[in-house]
Order: sequence, then structure tokens, then C-alpha cells
Amino acid sequence: MRAYFDHNATTPIEPEVLDAMLPYLRHEFGNASSIHTPGQRARAAVERARAQVAALIAALPEEIIFTSGGTESDNLAILGAVRANRSSRRHIITTAIEHHAVLHPCRALGQESFDITYLPVDQHGFVTADSLRTALRPDTLLVSIMHANNETGAIQPISELAAFAHEAGALFHTDAVQSAGKISCDVHALGVDLLSLSAHKFYGPKGVGALFLKTGVALKPLLHGGHNFGEPRPGTENVAGIVGLGAAAHFATKHMQNDAVQIRALRDQIESSMLAEFSREICLPNFPLLHEAQSDGARMPNTTNFSFQGVDGEAMVIALDLAGFSCSTGSACSSGTVEPSHVLLALGRSPQMARGGLRISLGRHNTNAEVDSLVRVLIDVVRRLRALSPDAVESVR
Repeated sequence: MRAYFDHNATTPIEPEVLDAMLPYLRHEFGNASSIHTPGQRARAAVERARAQVAALIAALPEEIIFTSGGTESDNLAILGAVRANRSSRRHIITTAIEHHAVLHPCRALGQESFDITYLPVDQHGFVTADSLRTALRPDTLLVSIMHANNETGAIQPISELAAFAHEAGALFHTDAVQSAGKISCDVHALGVDLLSLSAHKFYGPKGVGALFLKTGVALKPLLHGGHNFGEPRPGTENVAGIVGLGAAAHFATKHMQNDAVQIRALRDQIESSMLAEFSREICLPNFPLLHEAQSDGARMPNTTNFSFQGVDGEAMVIALDLAGFSCSTGSACSSGTVEPSHVLLALGRSPQMARGGLRISLGRHNTNAEVDSLVRVLIDVVRRLRALSPDAVESVR
């Protein structure tokens, strides 16, 4: 048996999403910019998908820009908005726990004489309103804070943070790659100017995503080409991928609420089992604990993360993989690196505990039987690896 518990890295394509895509991989091959009948059919499919994505986040269809995925959406949002609105404002605010698709363009802007502030997070992984309020300046141009963290599942208070940014005259972008399609991402309720999402995080295809750009917000394109100079994202549309994104958005609109209830119960089952088996000295939760984080609305329903004292995270992932379970040490884009997670370090974890992190991210197809098996195997793996570690401390249980 192989059980997949790495849905924050990617998800399987839902059958109805694949069915929607197949005609545009076979006989409906028209270029959506062509004016003949095949082109018109392709254009109609693209615009239908645009409306489906807009409906998922309560936006207008004309506020949706299709991209190649989350990384491009984040880069287009940050670089495009900053370069289109720079004037005399030279200050950008982000956080220490962002995905590298946000951190790296911010770093690039730092090399262009922009001043970048990286907000800290508290021990539960949350940005506080006070820290943002203190960091805001008269020359702050953009604030970029992720909606939900890909490693810990912590959901930031975006609506409150965006309101503070707007009071200071700054734009607000949120990377919603880990939340869109899984929980509500109403752009009006969040109060954001730009929002990034990616299809393969919610049962759509890889290589396609979208950027929400609020009406009236200026954006400078990263690419140049096509027949319309100045388009936010020129080039020939990936019609099949866009159709898949639209179908995945439509599927999520119908199912994500019920899925969240089912998935949350499985996540809680894993957490209660692990915390009952090991002391906190050995098994350290890297997620907001409910009694301390006030509400389960502060967490993604599908994500849990533990650090185990005296255990290397990659060794755990390999041992679990050999036993038939796909898990992760954290961001898929960081796999193969030996550096400790920058997210866990930002939570105050030691380098050793940050290297010992294990992320388990569930999906709609996981079952109780799979979770039971995972827990049994994980407990055995932790015990075996700790027995081999000179750094392991004695268990108090």
C-alpha cells in the first residue's frame, strides 16, 4: 500500500478536472487569440475558466490574470506592482516565513535600492498587527504576507493586516497558494489588492495559476510580447491548463467545505496520537495549538508538522517512503537542501529541531485506515531513529 500525505507539495488531478482538459489536449487545439472558429472555441473555454476562478475567490472575471503557477503569480504581483507604483515610495514589507517565491523577488528589489522589512512571527507562526503597524512608514509601497503557511498551516489575519497597510497608503498582496481551493479566500473579505493561487495545490494541473489584480491597481508586466503591448501577462494561453484550473476552481467551490471537515478530523487523529505517545520534550508541535491559538480558524485543516528531538527530518521522510508513505520535511521547493527550515527557525526552533521537522499534509482521498497505518509506522520510525541518535534524550512516557 502507498499512501500520499504531501498534498501541500502537490495534489492529484481530480477525474472531472482531467475530463474537462482532455478535449483541449486532443481535438480542441485552437489558439485562443485566433479569430477563426477553433480559436473562438478556445477563447470561450479560457473565459469560462476565468469566470470559474473568479467565482472561487469572489472576484470579477476581468480581475483574473492567468500565469504559469504560484511562483510567477508572486513574482508578477511583487515586481509588477512595485515597478508600476514606485514613485517616491521605496519600502516593502514581507515576513520571515514567506515562500521563496516571495522572498526572492523581495531580495531582488532590495538590490534595486528598495528597503525591505521582514516581519517576525510569534511562537505560533502568526504576524501580529502591532509588528506591522510599527514597520509601516510613509514610503511603504507594498506589503506581502502569505495567507496560509505551507509548513505550519498557520492562517494569518489578512483582513486586519491589509486594513493597516491601506491606512498607510500601501498596496497589499497575499500568497494564497496553500489556501485557495481549500478554505474561503474571498478577496473582498480579505481586503487585498493582489492574490496568488496555483491549480496543482487543489486538484488541478501543474504549470498553471492565476493572479487576482484588483480593479484600478497598476501592474507592470514582467514579459513583453503578443499583439497587445502592455498586457499584464502576454503570450499564447495554455488553454488546456487554464481549463483545468477553472474546472479545479469549480470543483473546489462545490466540495472544499465538506472536505475540510473530513480532513480536519484525520489531522486531529494524527496529532492526538503523536502527542499521546511522546513527551513534548521529544515531539514538538510546529503548528498553532488550538487552546493557545484561540480558534481552529487560525489553522489550515489539512496541515500538521512536528519536530522530533534527536531525529533528522530527511531520515524520517526516507524511512516513511520505504514503508509506503509520502510525507515531507517542509516546502517541496526546498527538498534536497541541508539547511534547516527558515519557517521553523522563525518560530524559534533550534537548528537541530528545525532539521527534525516532518510535515504531513492531507487531502480529500486520505482515509482513516491510511492515517492509522501512518501513525503506527511513524511512531516506530521515530523510536528506531532516536535509538541510533547520540543526541536523543530519554522519554518521560
